[in-house]
Amino acid sequence: MKKCIVSNDAPKPVGPYSHAVQVGNLLFVSGQLAINPMSGKIEGDDIKAQTQLVFKNIEAILKEAGFSFEDVVKVNVYLSSLEDFAKFNEVYSTIFTQNFPARTTIEAKLLPGALIEVDVICAKE
Repeated sequence: MKKCIVSNDAPKPVGPYSHAVQVGNLLFVSGQLAINPMSGKIEGDDIKAQTQLVFKNIEAILKEAGFSFEDVVKVNVYLSSLEDFAKFNEVYSTIFTQNFPARTTIEAKLLPGALIEVDVICAKE
């Protein structure tokens, strides 16, 4: 059975999608940008600031669904420039410190002002 998750502490979806969808013990979180939930605008002048905000938004969605970063098994990262990879990784390594999830990182054209987008998949035992 599919359960749609929407968190009041994350930016409102801007289209016909849910923040996340839970199916059994799996949670699929939609791609998140560095959007401030209060203003609805992309914030952060550099990749580190945007990465922190993206993962803050993801954390709010995970919490709403009863999951945490410990449950993340797959991370997909979309960077507007792969030149930002090292700085992104500095922030990422403070979030995932052990039992690392699988990860894919690609360069992608994103919305204007967005330097990063991230989606995750979680699983609970």
